[in-house]
Amino acid sequence: MIDIGFIGLGTMGRPMAGHLLAAGHRVLLHDVGPVAPELIAAGGVACKSSKEVAEEADAVIIMVPDTPHVEAVLFGNDGVAGGISKGKIVVDMSSISPLATKEFAKKIEALGADYLDAPVSGGEVGAKAASLTIMVGGPERAFNSMKPIFDRMGKNVTRVGANGDGQTTKVANQIIVALTIEAVSEALLFASKAGADPALVRQALMGGFASSRILEVHGERMVKRNFDPGFRIELHQKDLNLALEGARALGLSLPSTALAQQLFSSCTAHGGKGWDHSAMVRALELMAGHEIAAA
Repeated sequence: MIDIGFIGLGTMGRPMAGHLLAAGHRVLLHDVGPVAPELIAAGGVACKSSKEVAEEADAVIIMVPDTPHVEAVLFGNDGVAGGISKGKIVVDMSSISPLATKEFAKKIEALGADYLDAPVSGGEVGAKAASLTIMVGGPERAFNSMKPIFDRMGKNVTRVGANGDGQTTKVANQIIVALTIEAVSEALLFASKAGADPALVRQALMGGFASSRILEVHGERMVKRNFDPGFRIELHQKDLNLALEGARALGLSLPSTALAQQLFSSCTAHGGKGWDHSAMVRALELMAGHEIAAA
């Protein structure tokens, strides 16, 4: 059973690392602050730096917020690159730039290690339930080696192509999620303003062609006014920035993605960067002068 390094033990990383400990792996841990006591109690080994994690582990998993954070973990002072060696595997499970990912992969491969980008979908709930969707880009040999590890953290694990393709898939996922949140927001706002009970409207729609996971989970959040974050608006904004930057580079127009980003920006302007992304509805409610609420 291989030793696994895990760097980044926040909302997502902490339960993910916990599943690996529960499976019996020796897990080397590092975070910007003290490692969570429950992970140490479960047998995790705290390391002083990312370099130390890379020296001790056979495979290193990174789960941090954004592209600059991944770059710092990999190539900063006492970073992974300083401790990695031939035959090891580096796995970035963060959601970051596909273009930067390709450059990071080249640098790690030059050191003799394999690199996988393996972003996830499913949020905190999926991380805790080990039911994440994991989208993997990189060499097939490295994917095959890591597949049993991914299976400890997720249920839908797919290698989609070469390095960068995993991150591209995650960006596509975030476009769909944002636009579906916007659609559900408009529909329930329309129903509520027209005098219908949005909770019953949602229930009826769940049995038809409009049914979706977003309608099920985030529609309920909208009706119950529960915007405590499972996935923060500021993180979804970061992902849509990646989509819009990529679109510019590719000469594409993504008008609905841009609209969704503007609605998130409206929420942020009203102090909502830390709200759950289902709170996009609040931007539409402000324009309508009406809040969705159960009758």
